[in-house]
Amino acid sequence: MKLVLLQIEDYMLPCLWKKTFNVDCMGCGMQRSINLILKGQFIDAFYMYPAIYTLILMIVFLILHIKFQFKIGHKILLGLFIINISIIVISYILKTF
Repeated sequence: MKLVLLQIEDYMLPCLWKKTFNVDCMGCGMQRSINLILKGQFIDAFYMYPAIYTLILMIVFLILHIKFQFKIGHKILLGLFIINISIIVISYILKTF
């Protein structure tokens, strides 16, 4: 398992926004956060990218909604989308100050 995790770290994409403008983007930390989850470091993953767990929840619910066509699934997805955008923007603002 450790060998697989080392390979994932070797293939992480650099942030082109940060590389170009020398400023973090709103998605900076997501890859490292997923890597931390795979290593079992759940609290560190949250601190690295606070929206990671709500994003995972939204993606899982989206897949289930596509498969099973829930009656109010679109409203739940909209709510999860708004929550995710709010968390991402607020954490970005807090990170910059």
